[in-house]
Amino acid sequence: MRTRSKYRKSTNLCCNSWSRCCTPAVLWSLIGCLLLLHLYSYILHEDRDGRLSQLHVTHHPQFRELQQLEDEDVQIPPPRGKRSPRAAKRRPKRAAGNDSNYYYPGRIWLDTDGNPIQAHGGGILYDKGSRTYYWYGEYKDGPTYHVHKEGPARVDIIGVGCYSSKDLWTWKHEGIVLAAEETDETHDLHKSNVLERPKVIYNEKTGKYVMWMHVDDGNYTKAAVGVAISDTPDGPFDYLGSQRPHGCESRDMTVFKDEDGMAYLIYSSEDNSELHIGPLTEDYLNVTPTMRRILVGQHREAPALFKHRGTYYMITSGCTGWAPNEALAHAADSVLGPWETIGNPCIVGNNMFRLTTFFAQSTFVLPLPGFQGLFIFMADRWNPADLRDSRYVWLPLVVAGPVDQPLEYTFEFPLWSRVSIYWHRKWRLPQGWTGLKLFM
Repeated sequence: MRTRSKYRKSTNLCCNSWSRCCTPAVLWSLIGCLLLLHLYSYILHEDRDGRLSQLHVTHHPQFRELQQLEDEDVQIPPPRGKRSPRAAKRRPKRAAGNDSNYYYPGRIWLDTDGNPIQAHGGGILYDKGSRTYYWYGEYKDGPTYHVHKEGPARVDIIGVGCYSSKDLWTWKHEGIVLAAEETDETHDLHKSNVLERPKVIYNEKTGKYVMWMHVDDGNYTKAAVGVAISDTPDGPFDYLGSQRPHGCESRDMTVFKDEDGMAYLIYSSEDNSELHIGPLTEDYLNVTPTMRRILVGQHREAPALFKHRGTYYMITSGCTGWAPNEALAHAADSVLGPWETIGNPCIVGNNMFRLTTFFAQSTFVLPLPGFQGLFIFMADRWNPADLRDSRYVWLPLVVAGPVDQPLEYTFEFPLWSRVSIYWHRKWRLPQGWTGLKLFM
């Protein structure tokens, strides 16, 4: 009995010792299995999305050219009338827009009449009926001034400019499609007020072209959105009125139309500390009660939203007035969120360029349906000393490859693809781009 008891005691000690030794091993094994599962799901996602993006994007010879890094010592355009005698003798950079279909980010861009294009803070609509692109934006061809000493730089409202194109390179001025109000000081669009970031979407059910815009007073205290409609893409648009969507302040904003025909309003709110997003009504003329607060406390503005392979992406800027700052890319599986920040999308050797979004601010992202994963990133290089001399920065944006920044709360790398905007002094769309044929 004593021997059997000693054997049982010895056996229990061995079991307890084995249990203590194996518990960490089991835990580490479980962690290893979870990591392997995450890696496996990541590989599957890359096989499904990444390889297709690589097939359609990076294997194209000119895509590899678009993804090359370049450096540039950029100079902000000087205010008119204040150039030094030495600077005045320098040969200015020629205007862009008519040189073998090349884009020259930051240079003056002329329309077909030879005048600088005035379409700031806007976006592009492709009209299937006329097979034409329409570029809408703020027409800022007026003197820059300050309402008061501490107020922001501004110009009087002139209206929303509209330009048409068949190829995205040459643009014909279609005129002012939504004009300022000259006499009625109580009108939202009185010339002393603010009209910014106009965007136009088409409603197939009503046959109307609907324009949303940020409307404000000279001190930026109204913080509302305005709506206008037209029967044709080249206007004129009839102004319907303004509101604070969901009862909230609205400043920098955009609208996004999904593949299913649903449209959404995205706007900066709560003193620009967060973004709000919500669906529009069926006629696109109002907001529904549904609203989500996103990027809370992150102080982001200038949203530009687009979609690729079922994932929603968005580029935003920080809130530094007219001064440039670092862009961030965000992604979500649902347009209403939750949205995750996935890093700075700007790809360039010059770190100052990277941290200032090429000295520009996002306004719109235009997809090119014939090339999966290729977009045009549209931005404004503001000149607060002379806002009508602000320039356009259009650059290739590619969605492909893994992201290089983990999610904010889980510290895991997301399964979405990376958003990359590549700097080029001069670039053009790849061969095979035939403009309208891609949409037919």
